Amino acid sequence: MDARSHTPVTAALRLCLHTLLTGLLALVAVRAVGEGAPHAGAVVALTLVTAGVYGAGALAGRSGPAGAETHAGTGTRATPVGRGASIRPGTKAAATWLAALCALWLGLLVLSPDALWVAFPLYFLQLHLLPTRWGVPAVVVTAAAAITGFVVHRQEIAPGAFIGPLLGAAVAIATVLGYDALFRESERRRELIVELVATRAELAEAERTAGTLAERERLAREIHDTLAQGLSSIQLLLRAAERTLPGDAPATAHVRAAREAAQANLAEARSFVRAMTPPDLEHGSLAAALERLCARTTGPDLTVRFAASGTPVELPTPYEVALLRTAQSALANTVRHARAGRAEITLSFMDTSVALDVVDDGRGFDPSGASVAEHGDGGFGLPAMRSRAATLGGTLSVESAPGQGTALAVTLPLAGPRRSREHAA
Repeated sequence: MDARSHTPVTAALRLCLHTLLTGLLALVAVRAVGEGAPHAGAVVALTLVTAGVYGAGALAGRSGPAGAETHAGTGTRATPVGRGASIRPGTKAAATWLAALCALWLGLLVLSPDALWVAFPLYFLQLHLLPTRWGVPAVVVTAAAAITGFVVHRQEIAPGAFIGPLLGAAVAIATVLGYDALFRESERRRELIVELVATRAELAEAERTAGTLAERERLAREIHDTLAQGLSSIQLLLRAAERTLPGDAPATAHVRAAREAAQANLAEARSFVRAMTPPDLEHGSLAAALERLCARTTGPDLTVRFAASGTPVELPTPYEVALLRTAQSALANTVRHARAGRAEITLSFMDTSVALDVVDDGRGFDPSGASVAEHGDGGFGLPAMRSRAATLGGTLSVESAPGQGTALAVTLPLAGPRRSREHAA
């Protein structure tokens, strides 16, 4: 039995079903005795047996193991109307119990015309315990049996004999199927709420992770551009001073010690910067990280390829971070806005610069118009890419037109970094 079905509404429906069936059975017995029916004793006995069988099934359903209720052979959830009023739907025990109730009711119907009214709670039990494709026909057959029993006992055909059972069957079917539809809609909304809550938690975690990575990159860039460069300059100046001093000068030992301390601290600073690089750059080169990015972005509707040209050189960490983030941002815009089928990333090493080109065959846009705002998401859009390149002394260019794809190129100078590596040597 589904624990979610234990609501005040279903509990009230269950109680109403118990009360209705018990009251109608009592009515059949009382009228049989009060009117001195020929088979009054048999009617009372059969009524008590029917009540006992119903009560046993209700108690068995209430004490049975919990679980999701499904119709046998259909995999569909049983209607929540009347849950707990009987043993679990979709089982052989349920079918046997319902068949016994129907057989006892038919016996009562043969003995007493008042048993006609017991058909109404039977409608709900049949719709509850049987799949829809069997429950509705069972209700129709029960209504036909009730009408036949009334006509046989009264020896007359009256409109009420047809309207009552048929109207009751229609109301039962509409009530059960309508409530079932509402229950399913409630379940879908509950699942949607659970999914939205989980998605919100994932987004919050992703934002925290993105913020942490952004702060790590900023600190790495600041340490590289300030502390590391300052220590490198101090080391060079101390080395020059050491060369100008005589070998037996008292200050030579102190200058050498200061230079070695600066060199050790410079190595620590560079190690710290490397530890704060993006995860994609921790286990390989920039080219390998870009190749993995292309593999991750490739999907059924988009093919992304990577190519490298020129002689690769070791790039400073800020350069690698800037080029990787630019590629990630450009591909994100391609996936979200371009509707492209192909894209290509090219990393080019030249004599005095390194360039990254991202080209797609998407719908394109007007770089000078309002579309720039559309393609820039405020954090990883074109303005952010241009600012990142400018910080490192580079440039960002965008060539695009509606319907003609987009080509983005970022170029960073290599002369400055090479000099820094020579000085560090």
